[in-house]
Amino acid sequence: MEKMLVSPSPHVHSATTTSRLMGDVCIALLPALVVSVLFYGWAELLVIAVSAVSCVAIEWAITRYLFKKEGCFCGSAALVTGLLLAMNLPSTTPWWIIVIGALFAIGVAKMPFGGLGQNIFNPAIAARVFLLISFPQQMTDWTLTPGFIHTTDAVSGATLLGVFNEGGIQALQSLGYHTGISDLFYDMGGSAGEISDIALLLGFVYLLCRKVVKPWITISIFATVALVSGIFWLADPSVYTGPGFNLLTGGLILGACFMATDYVTSPMSNWGGVIYGIGIGFIVMMIRYFGAYPEGVSFAILIMNMVTPLINRGFHRKKFGRA
Repeated sequence: MEKMLVSPSPHVHSATTTSRLMGDVCIALLPALVVSVLFYGWAELLVIAVSAVSCVAIEWAITRYLFKKEGCFCGSAALVTGLLLAMNLPSTTPWWIIVIGALFAIGVAKMPFGGLGQNIFNPAIAARVFLLISFPQQMTDWTLTPGFIHTTDAVSGATLLGVFNEGGIQALQSLGYHTGISDLFYDMGGSAGEISDIALLLGFVYLLCRKVVKPWITISIFATVALVSGIFWLADPSVYTGPGFNLLTGGLILGACFMATDYVTSPMSNWGGVIYGIGIGFIVMMIRYFGAYPEGVSFAILIMNMVTPLINRGFHRKKFGRA
């Protein structure tokens, strides 16, 4: 008599695995990582290496020695966290601050909740905000270090959003910027995720083609930022920046394409993702226009991470067989 095996769902499996999905995200990040290394040189390469190795090593150690489980370790997911964290840091960040950030991302924002698939907050963003609050001087040191294609002597300067936050439209115009789209191709520095908009968008298109992510969250973020900034800009263009400026500056593209779309911390339904994206876009613009920080993407995503469970309750999919 043959034995009947009884196992929990799912009973139908596909070729899609966590490792494959995380591998696709790493591939999608490659263009932006290459551009950042070309722009900042060996300093940026060191930031990427330390962040990636630290995240993978810390997750392996916690899994092996605290959880005492070998099967739940996913190095590719930890690698993605490390790469995203590196793209949110200045190229001048000391190695020990990077390690602290990796420890917070994995040891505080991810593993205490149970590991992969159970964390409430995006680990890389949580670590970035923690480092920004703990080490504000180092986290806002936008020194333009000599890179492979950027060979001038190192100089310090604020990002475009920083200039606007401190002096408004007049400060931007005094530097030769008129908040037009053509002006934004000349960058004043920033993290690796702020200097390569085209490379990030190419990576996002790759994720869409591979069906790793859906576009609704990203589109709703872009649309909300464009709408809100457009309304303020039309009301008073001498005070507020326009849609093009807000879409192409700061970490908006990195956050909208790679961090807000995180499977674990974003809503499960399409309409829930739209509401989630609208919330992120609105909070970003409120912080940029009226907040103390020049950039609000990280804070906006963390806030909406907390709202995700409520969105899932309001926009959950009907169970199979239910009316």
